[in-house]
Amino acid sequence: MGEEKSKSRGWCGWFIALIVLAAVVLAVVYMVKSKMKKNDDGNGPVPGPPGAIDKKYADALKLSLQFFDIQKSGKLVDNKISWRGDSGLKDGSEANLDLSKGLYDAGDHIKFGFPMAFTATVLSWSILEYGDQMDVVNQLDPAKESLRWTTDYFINAHPSDNVLYIQVGDPEVDHPCWERPETMKQKRPLIKIDADTPGTEVAAETAAAMASASLVFKDSDPQYSATLLKHAKQLFDFADTKRGSYSVNIPKVQDYYNSTGYGDELLWAASWLYHATEDKTYLDYVTKHGNEFASFGNPTWFSWDNKLAGTQVLLSRLLFFKKDLSGSKGLGSYRDTAKAVMCGLLPKSPTATTSRSNGGLVLVSEWNALQQSVSAAFLASLFSDYMLTSRLHKISCDGKIFKATELRDFARSQADYILGKNPMGMSFVVGYGDKYPQYIHHRGASIPADATTGCLDGFEYFNSTKPNPNVANGALVGGPFLNETFRDARDNVRQNEPTTYNNALLVGLLSSLVTTSSAPQSLK
Repeated sequence: MGEEKSKSRGWCGWFIALIVLAAVVLAVVYMVKSKMKKNDDGNGPVPGPPGAIDKKYADALKLSLQFFDIQKSGKLVDNKISWRGDSGLKDGSEANLDLSKGLYDAGDHIKFGFPMAFTATVLSWSILEYGDQMDVVNQLDPAKESLRWTTDYFINAHPSDNVLYIQVGDPEVDHPCWERPETMKQKRPLIKIDADTPGTEVAAETAAAMASASLVFKDSDPQYSATLLKHAKQLFDFADTKRGSYSVNIPKVQDYYNSTGYGDELLWAASWLYHATEDKTYLDYVTKHGNEFASFGNPTWFSWDNKLAGTQVLLSRLLFFKKDLSGSKGLGSYRDTAKAVMCGLLPKSPTATTSRSNGGLVLVSEWNALQQSVSAAFLASLFSDYMLTSRLHKISCDGKIFKATELRDFARSQADYILGKNPMGMSFVVGYGDKYPQYIHHRGASIPADATTGCLDGFEYFNSTKPNPNVANGALVGGPFLNETFRDARDNVRQNEPTTYNNALLVGLLSSLVTTSSAPQSLK
């Protein structure tokens, strides 16, 4: 009798187990079907940890980061570029400062603080958003090294609260010369802003660079991070309380990096300071001054001069990931304008920009045209990843629905064009692919490392019909005209000169495409 009861209990246990198993299987099938239905509706997957590596973008990313090593001034440590050496070692000496580090901005040897700060901010943003993807392909450390080389310079360039040195070298002295930075002997005068000669744009952009970089180094070097944040706060206060355009107060900068206004930099800097501190004062600042400076409803192009589109995307991430954020109501107009920027980029959108070539490249300017192409693609990748990570898979453009993945497709199309998928069949990144510019407008690349030249006799190499003897690997040149023509010549400055800020944007774009992963919920 006891044996029969035991068998009965055993049979009942198996029956219950089978029912539970069936319920689990049905639940799994339901979830899979639901997910498949969502995908059929065009929602696309939510990315997880870094996935498969796309070798094409990984190779290009490695090259693009090498260009920062080419552009470094100062005593080069662990120099990776065989044809580069120490230069600018006495920069800043007339003010008893060490301004030897930093980056030459392009093919010349001037250290322009305004675009250099933008370079640092974008490089920080790229690391903060896509550092895990950089790390998968062993490029995170090189990116952080180049960033620190730049922020070291800015720390020294800001010796007191209301003083910032914004330029080393004089273009009127530098540009008539064609020589390697290692052999230049001209005077290297300094330009500064202070309480009597304010420059809100460059002070605010440098504050943004310091604040964003403080986040990059927060875990690995807390003391350095704290130093950067201290400078960022001081510079923002200087920028805001001593308002004035540096282009107006220092007219000599107008021929090179003329600013069209400083409101965008104030919003940009305050946005980064909020992310770095979570001090609501900075969030209140962007909501209070939005109507004054943000040009709501009017999409703009992201560049060293205009930070509005970048600010709008950066503030949008707060609404994507911080649903209970106090004071977030004032951010709605920023995200709405960011959406308008995205709708302008999608080729089939009712509001799509017509400023693009037949090959699909977004082109706005004939001078350094690729800046807007790569910056637009970088912002599109960011916004797409914010959407996918927060499970908001669709965007409406004047009533027409687009998938978040279509923004990523747009970003990829710009990257592919730049890397050689274009009517010219050439890459605009030096050293990438079988065909790329051989005669870029770059002094160091065009003169043999063992040549002894002065200011003027270096033009022998400028006028040479031979390709540059030194390959400036990773340099992103200015790019093609709207009719998709490109002349590879050293005197073609508007198309064939590389810049560090172009490369910072390229690093961000390629890092977003090298693999897939979820966007970080917080940049802290």
